[in-house]
Amino acid sequence: MKGQRMFFWFLSKPLILLRLKKAIVTIRSEINPILNRMIMRRNLLALILAIGGLNFAASAQTINSAKLDSFLNVLAANNKTMGSIAIAQNGKIVYQKAVGYADAGKQIAANTKTKYRIGSITKMFTGVIVMQLAEEGKLTVETTLDKFYPQMPNAGKITVAMMLSHRSGLHNFTNDPAYGGYMATPQTHEQLLSRMAAMAPDFEPGEKYAYCNTNFVLLGYIIEKITGKPYAEEIKERIVSKIGLADTYYGGKINVANSEALPYKYNGGWQEGPQTDMSIPAGAGAIESTPADLVKFADALFSGKLISNASLQKMMPVAESYGFAMGKSNLDDKIGYGHTGAIDAYRSILSYFPGDKVAVSYTANGGSISTEKIALDALRIYFNKPYALPVFAKPLALSSVDLDKYLGVYSSPGFPLKITFTKNNTTLMGTATGQAAIAFETTVKDVFTFEPAGIVIEFDTAKNQFTLKQNGNTTVFTKE
Repeated sequence: MKGQRMFFWFLSKPLILLRLKKAIVTIRSEINPILNRMIMRRNLLALILAIGGLNFAASAQTINSAKLDSFLNVLAANNKTMGSIAIAQNGKIVYQKAVGYADAGKQIAANTKTKYRIGSITKMFTGVIVMQLAEEGKLTVETTLDKFYPQMPNAGKITVAMMLSHRSGLHNFTNDPAYGGYMATPQTHEQLLSRMAAMAPDFEPGEKYAYCNTNFVLLGYIIEKITGKPYAEEIKERIVSKIGLADTYYGGKINVANSEALPYKYNGGWQEGPQTDMSIPAGAGAIESTPADLVKFADALFSGKLISNASLQKMMPVAESYGFAMGKSNLDDKIGYGHTGAIDAYRSILSYFPGDKVAVSYTANGGSISTEKIALDALRIYFNKPYALPVFAKPLALSSVDLDKYLGVYSSPGFPLKITFTKNNTTLMGTATGQAAIAFETTVKDVFTFEPAGIVIEFDTAKNQFTLKQNGNTTVFTKE
């Protein structure tokens, strides 16, 4: 019997295997949908967790918009600023606000689309185009100025790198006493070149750093010589159109109807100021823009959309505070890169913090507090750092007669400039030799301030003296 059963087993094995295979197929057909649903649920759960993680990461930086609003409203309510701000992270704007007027006379309020003259932030645009031309092999940073403008002093020894980093030694033409006489009048390249070439250099090329607008006017002209196109077109083609800036261009006379802000100084009320003719600042300061466009420009620059990383590294300052067309700023433990701007009554700042991928820009058409301070204080609020909103003391009410004891010409041994104090109704005006007059404010007896430049003046009328305090330096002046 055993032998027969074994014989039957061997004879029946193919049939049994066939039945087993059919059973397995049936089981698989029933189990696979269950497994697939389990896998899909597991993937869905992972996706939900991932999205939740992203949402958590996105909301980890909670923006205190109400405090930011209050901060800017306090400044505006005390007539400390009129302007617009934008903060962006990872290339996306996370906060915007405008305060004050584009046209104070007609009570036309500024908004986030209002455009401002950005002054020397223009130098970053010029620097980017120079680096693009270098990448294209059309010049190098070691190319000397005599290849383009041999009539300039020391042209054979001044390199593009020296001009980009303000180490050329060329005299800053906007500091020349004659500048105020023609700043509002259109100038040709030839006229400006003649003026700049006639100025004696301040030091030997490469010897030291000294901020100089002449460098970047010349760089703008060099861009035109190399490309055969106006600087304005090169800005549009190489930067504006390339990254989609909607409100950035080479400026002209201010047109409020085109959402452009007029310049103002505050003297008991907002008073419209003069306008530089934009044929003059050129590659050093002729661009108009909005904070929204400026933070987009900064993000594009640092994300490799305009120049290579190698070129960007050359632009970024390392040991010093200024590199190629770019400066360095600090916010506590954070380091930012960008530029400030000042032209007429306009002030501006653009700063990008690579460690956080955060960009901030504040542009102003009037006010006494520096745009750099406003932007950095806004970032303190943005980063949830301890920050108390400013409280401003009421200005002292002085009569015109009260100011008489301060008036006169003052000098100090070793100080290169004399300072003359005059009055405009009830406002004390100070003028350093060859410079424009500035209006001082006072909240304490015998003490006057000019916040944009960090100037504090303390009078001792019994001694016919005043003490000038600025940037940690103290100088005593005596009335002549």
